[in-house]
Amino acid sequence: MSKRQNNREEVFVKILDAAEIEFGLKGYNGASLQHIAERAGLPKPNIIYYFQSKANLYKRVLDQTLMGWNDLFDRATLDDDPAEVLDSFIRVKLKQSFEKGVASRLFAMEVIGGANHIGDFLKEELRPWFMSRVALLQGWMDAGKMQQRDPASLIYMIWSTTQHYADFEAQILALNGAKSLTEEDLLRVGDTISSIILGGCGLRLPPKS
Repeated sequence: MSKRQNNREEVFVKILDAAEIEFGLKGYNGASLQHIAERAGLPKPNIIYYFQSKANLYKRVLDQTLMGWNDLFDRATLDDDPAEVLDSFIRVKLKQSFEKGVASRLFAMEVIGGANHIGDFLKEELRPWFMSRVALLQGWMDAGKMQQRDPASLIYMIWSTTQHYADFEAQILALNGAKSLTEEDLLRVGDTISSIILGGCGLRLPPKS
């Protein structure tokens, strides 16, 4: 990759990171390209050059969030061990919620507001992926690898329990009397969530390496 390409990639990432924070703090209507540019330390014309409009930049931030969330589960096949896949999926999603809470809250606000900017993505891209993962879970169930459960509800349950720690972080910190979530919290919460969800599917937690 050339030096020029590296520079373009760095600028691209810098804009997306700044936009994620700005949209997360102020929502779509409250954020502005000027404030995003200032947060990124770049001229506003750079933002327009790469993304053309605030709507395009907002959608790209949301798309990036969705793609990153489900990457691990995306690679699973019928030959894999469902306990290992689901345990890893839960822990990775939880870690993302701990470390990238702004992205999760941004997505939650967008969906609560009617998903006006990502409606097409949800229907045309996320739904086919979702249905393929429903089919995978059903395949594991039909093969006797796990108990019969509603696959869609299982995925929703994993999403909701892990993303709760991002979307309701302020409440969790207040109730726990803590200033931040720690690595110890991540392990404890991960063990709890994974053991309950896997246990409800007739699965056991994989041994820790």
